[in-house]
Amino acid sequence: MKNTYKYRLLSRITLEALSPLVIGSGNKNIKTDSVVAKDVNELPYIPATTLAGLIRHSLPEEEQRKWMGFQTKEESYGSQLILSEAKILSEDGKPIDGLSNKEDAVKQLCYQLPIRQHVRINHQGVAEKNGKFDEEIVPKGMRFCFEMELMSEEDDNEIMDKILSTIQSNGFRIGSGSRSGFGQISMISILHRKLNLSIPEDLKLYLSKSSSLENIWEGFEPYTLAENTNTDYISYELTLQPTDFMFFGAGFGNECSDMTFVREPVIQWNNDDRACIIEKEKVILIPGSSVKGALAHRTAYHYNKLKRCFADDKSAEELQEYVGKKNEAVKLLFGSEGDNRGKNKKRGNILISDIIKKPTEELEKKVLNHVKIDRFTGGAVSGALFSEEVLYSPETSFTLKLLLYQDAITEDKKDKEDKEKVFKAFETALTDLCKGYLPLGGGVNRGNGTFKGILKKNGETIYE
Repeated sequence: MKNTYKYRLLSRITLEALSPLVIGSGNKNIKTDSVVAKDVNELPYIPATTLAGLIRHSLPEEEQRKWMGFQTKEESYGSQLILSEAKILSEDGKPIDGLSNKEDAVKQLCYQLPIRQHVRINHQGVAEKNGKFDEEIVPKGMRFCFEMELMSEEDDNEIMDKILSTIQSNGFRIGSGSRSGFGQISMISILHRKLNLSIPEDLKLYLSKSSSLENIWEGFEPYTLAENTNTDYISYELTLQPTDFMFFGAGFGNECSDMTFVREPVIQWNNDDRACIIEKEKVILIPGSSVKGALAHRTAYHYNKLKRCFADDKSAEELQEYVGKKNEAVKLLFGSEGDNRGKNKKRGNILISDIIKKPTEELEKKVLNHVKIDRFTGGAVSGALFSEEVLYSPETSFTLKLLLYQDAITEDKKDKEDKEKVFKAFETALTDLCKGYLPLGGGVNRGNGTFKGILKKNGETIYE
């Protein structure tokens, strides 16, 4: 017998990117190795399949099958959850859905999205061969709007509340690179309505609803969720203050220097929900990928020290199992790419976000000149003169937040003693960062990137 689903649970959600998003299209162009997904207006959007996959993954298996369908050889069942694509909001706070010729500041920014440069560093602190790549990103502050419809036979908001609560949680990330600083979002607003289609007024209201996100349906009502008390993660918060110069390279130079620090514009929303573009020259960026790489290497060092694994006790072949991404603590906390055949891949259990901040004072930049000296003659090596543009902002403090999945180690069937060593190695690496023992960014051997700071775990100070 055909199921009619008497009830319709409708929600309209507005999200804001707290860190840049990487919604890959699988394509590349002459400017970048990875282009974000774009709609008919050449504007970034979040595909409904991406949202559906994230929501499905967050639900228990039984509820996945019940609400989002399944397919086996014997039977199949369609999804009761319908999602729209998430479209960006224009500078006046309205979704851009369908063909649009109106120009505004947000659209103008989207036509030339920032490109983030990456280079893979090995355990010896140098770039790996073929480890350079870049990708197009959606800048911090971009807002998206999408709608969800849940068909149900029950007069119950429980499952919709669970989905909305998941999206609102700190651990919800969108797109790729969620373990490397990208994908953190914030839920700005929720509009909701539950309809009983057996009631003529509700049916008429439902039939009047447009599928276009530009048209705000008059049936929606403001909706407030209870605060999400997610205890699945251990939270770490570091308040860091640079002690000297810092340099996070952009991968290219400018008219003043051969190498310059990374810059990206961000979008800031006013109280009247109008967008303001903050120029990239006025923003300080510390990429999460730089922090992740440094922490991973230092965690491996402390873990090997606790395990009493020293270089003079091992052969060169044996040492390969204890360094870099093959280190057990690194694989457990930061993930693994698997072997050469792509097997045994493992997702990281630490969530980290980029640090993006607009300082209260104007940025102080300085160009440092360098020259390589010939050790035999004491003179300059021909063609070895170069310069770099660094930042000096000792009065600015930065907040770095990390989330560690609570059950990450218990799920891995490690013995209790080894679990404690992994945790201790990671927390010691964080403490090193606060003490100034672990510099971040480029030119660390020339004095750049040292910080002093305070470390908190679940709100309690553990180092000051």
